[in-house]
Amino acid sequence: MRDIRASVSELYASGETFAVATVVDTYKSAPRDAGAAMLVSSSGEVTGSVSGGCVEGAVYEEALEAIRTGVPVRRTYGVSDEDAFSIGLTCGGTLHMFVEPVNRETYAQLGAVIGAIDEHQPVAVATIVSDPSDTSRVGCRRIVWPGHAEGDLGEGGERLAAALDDDVRGMLAQGSTGLLRYGVDGQRRGDELEVFVQSFAPAPRMLVFGAIDFAAAVADLGTYLGYRVTVCDARPVFATPKRFPTAEEVVVKWPHVFLDEIADEIDHRTAICVLTHDPKFDVPVLKRALSTEAGYIGAMGSRRTHEERLDRLREAGVAEEALGRLHSPIGLDLGARTPEETAVSIAAELVQNRWGGSGRALRETSGRIHRELVPAGFGQPEE
Repeated sequence: MRDIRASVSELYASGETFAVATVVDTYKSAPRDAGAAMLVSSSGEVTGSVSGGCVEGAVYEEALEAIRTGVPVRRTYGVSDEDAFSIGLTCGGTLHMFVEPVNRETYAQLGAVIGAIDEHQPVAVATIVSDPSDTSRVGCRRIVWPGHAEGDLGEGGERLAAALDDDVRGMLAQGSTGLLRYGVDGQRRGDELEVFVQSFAPAPRMLVFGAIDFAAAVADLGTYLGYRVTVCDARPVFATPKRFPTAEEVVVKWPHVFLDEIADEIDHRTAICVLTHDPKFDVPVLKRALSTEAGYIGAMGSRRTHEERLDRLREAGVAEEALGRLHSPIGLDLGARTPEETAVSIAAELVQNRWGGSGRALRETSGRIHRELVPAGFGQPEE
């Protein structure tokens, strides 16, 4: 929904009926994770993707049918590895899809959901995607915020709502998206009824300190990866919105002062990139950063600069355990030279840190390519 929400907002405001196809579950090497969505308008225009092209054609036809009939459907696309190519799902995995018609009547709370996403407020949408005992409940949904919930789950849905609200809030706190299974009356021991929960936790923050060319490239890639990017520098001539058009905000302050002001907002999903490589800037901000819960803290500089920086941080009272959290020199060893290439190496290390990848070429590794989801944010750097 994040990827397609601009198109969703426009069509929803127009009153048009359109269809949204969402991946609700996967098996083995599926092309995209649960939550990936594709929009199809009544005129046949497509936004988004659910499989990177593998089954889009079939899903497209289901979407048009949902618009025509007004009936949501749950579909499964998957074949064995041997004959996958003939069907189109060449990875050999399985995708479980939910395709539903959407308009102001079928989804009255959609405006509030989009508003919460735009305002970086946590919200989750729980939709019944399968109910063998009562197919009329398929498509019923409940919108869950941290403090309240709303939405009719159909006849006899009170017990289900009571169980669902607690479970969904737990998923929302972790930013998790996926299927929950219950008995038809909300019993947690049952599995006949399937509810797809899509969590929209606020986007993670990226704090970039140092208004240099490398920072502009890092801000661009950070925004592309879904971060809310802030660029901060004490020099007003360099820290301007015009130089960093993709950043959500540009702050003119001493980095450590700004970081101290927002320290309570930093969590394990926050990425801090210190690109100043100037002791009067980076030592104070890194000392403060290493006292926060930020999941990634990286600093730019040569190996010599890194060693000198460690000595200064030790002199400033930073413990060895805290220094072990520092990714410095920042980025993976890609041989990067330009600001754009360096930004790619930093982004690659962020992704590696988030999912626990080895950082090696895939052709040199074995086993699953896509690792298990890590709902709690960033992993921990190796000792």
